[in-house]
Amino acid sequence: QVQLVESGGGLVQAGGSLRVSCAASGRTFSRNAMGWFRQAPGKEREFVATISWSGGSTNYADFVQGRFTISRDNAKNTVYLQMNSLKPEDTAVYYCAASSTHYTSGMASHYASWGQGTQVTVSS
Repeated sequence: QVQLVESGGGLVQAGGSLRVSCAASGRTFSRNAMGWFRQAPGKEREFVATISWSGGSTNYADFVQGRFTISRDNAKNTVYLQMNSLKPEDTAVYYCAASSTHYTSGMASHYASWGQGTQVTVSS
């Protein structure tokens, strides 16, 4: 099991940038694909981005439209989500998740471990 702790959320104006981080503990971090999901008030949790175990493959939700970048540093057991050109509709709690496989997936059911989430608020 991998334990995950997110950080870096906060309040930012529309058009601004924010980077959220996810620190993982556990020996298998470098073997797991990782993902970011988000949940806005009154909405279901949705997929944002995923990265393979090596960092060589990434996938994004359509709404990202080139604004976000997922990356990882296996030496630091950390995965990042760099968010640029933020919009008010990006306001949500952002969750980091560790997959049970090496490979990228946009399906929440493929993720075995979840963090507590970090709030991102984008003001207009």
